[in-house]
Amino acid sequence: MLNKVLIANRGEIALRVLRACHELGLGTVAVFSEADRDALHVRYADQAYPLGGAAARDSYLRADKVLDIARRAGADAVHPGYGFLAERSDFAQAVLDAGLMWIGPSPAALGLAGDKASVRRRVQAAGVPVIPGTDSPMSDEELLAAAGRLGFPLLIKAAGGGAKGVRVVASRADMPNALASARREARAAFGDDCLYLEKRLERARQIEFQLLADSHGNVIHLGEHESSIQRRYEKLLDEAPSPLMDGELRARMGEVAVQAARAIGYVGAGAVEFLVDQERNFYFLKITPRLQVEHAVTEWVTGIDIVKEQLRVVRGRELHCTQADVRLNGWAIECRIHAKDPFDDFVPSIGRVTALTQPTGPGVRVDSGLHEGLEITPYYDSLISKLICWGETRGEAILRMRRALEEYRIMGVKTTIPFHQRILDSHRFMGGQFDTMFVDERLSLESPAIDAADAKVAAVLATLVAHQQVRRTVQDRPASKRWHWSRPVGGWPE
Repeated sequence: MLNKVLIANRGEIALRVLRACHELGLGTVAVFSEADRDALHVRYADQAYPLGGAAARDSYLRADKVLDIARRAGADAVHPGYGFLAERSDFAQAVLDAGLMWIGPSPAALGLAGDKASVRRRVQAAGVPVIPGTDSPMSDEELLAAAGRLGFPLLIKAAGGGAKGVRVVASRADMPNALASARREARAAFGDDCLYLEKRLERARQIEFQLLADSHGNVIHLGEHESSIQRRYEKLLDEAPSPLMDGELRARMGEVAVQAARAIGYVGAGAVEFLVDQERNFYFLKITPRLQVEHAVTEWVTGIDIVKEQLRVVRGRELHCTQADVRLNGWAIECRIHAKDPFDDFVPSIGRVTALTQPTGPGVRVDSGLHEGLEITPYYDSLISKLICWGETRGEAILRMRRALEEYRIMGVKTTIPFHQRILDSHRFMGGQFDTMFVDERLSLESPAIDAADAKVAAVLATLVAHQQVRRTVQDRPASKRWHWSRPVGGWPE
């Protein structure tokens, strides 16, 4: 029986999972760090427990504390969201060993998907096309020799996954330094400095297929989304479907994505990522073994609630739809709003949110943990909100997104909203003419000129807002704070 779920995460993804659980009548348990004690996911959960200090290593990465809280709270299952412990096969196994349900793929599938070199070998054996490269751990001397055979340019990648440990190498002379820095970064990020090489595809596009698989052998895809708008391998904008795609290519890539998932015995929600070259040849990139950050665009064009499907699968039920039932309706675009300054090389921005206006209206969805008074700290990922807009056509989705970005007001910290507005105004983006290097090579932002009069007005307004926020905080703050609470039946007391 599944009655209560512990969400081992924070921010907007914790809220997303909480809401799905509440709609299904499931109890929820939140965990929080010292920095997140006033966060929305803490307020909305039925129960909330402190994990420890502000830093992730002292809180959200403490698997032992998460499991202890799950036991004390009487949770039946753990949902990891994405990031933190979501892709840790040892944590998934510990959850199962504790007699709890793990809402994700099996520890074996997680371990395989996390080893990019191994998963390349596995899917290649199943007939999935892969980018030319190396498939096993190698010394620097062996990697240098392999680079000579593959030819330049190429990519050095860490076996651990993600954008960490990735280096673009244009010539053999650049290899030694690139290998050394990639190993250092991989060791710091994953505790493992194993590297492998891939031939770099020029002007490629990143197309990903959302997957659902149950324990009864059913595996389906929910169509594709495109994540080519990225900066230094960090995705910034996603859309579904892809403007590159047609029905024939979608069918072929979807079939291969399902093949790849079956090759590693995948169960749950996840995605297979591909690179597509200028001749529309596609190559396996990796399997993302968790709920994706951009899952909302797929949900909107298919009408399928992916989180609820995860909860259905963990209960041992079959998927509620077949491949033939999946239909794409309209177009969805997601902008990932980060607390970064796009006018200063995207350096992180920290501070208190002093005023907030989030966009609404037809076809607009905001997945966010933001609220006025929230402290944006340096301890976690800079993603603070996801703005998703839907339209019957791509053009309508773009127009809605431009309107929603104009309405979005976040004061107190700098955000990437101006960057997204620049993207949406780009003729190349509107025409679907872009690739994974579009932002790095063809888009730049310059700080807008501000005259002295505007600067004075902005300073006065900021002072007034800050004063109002202080008064509101003092008035709203309870006389005492409890570090653990449960929401009583019938709601909170007056």
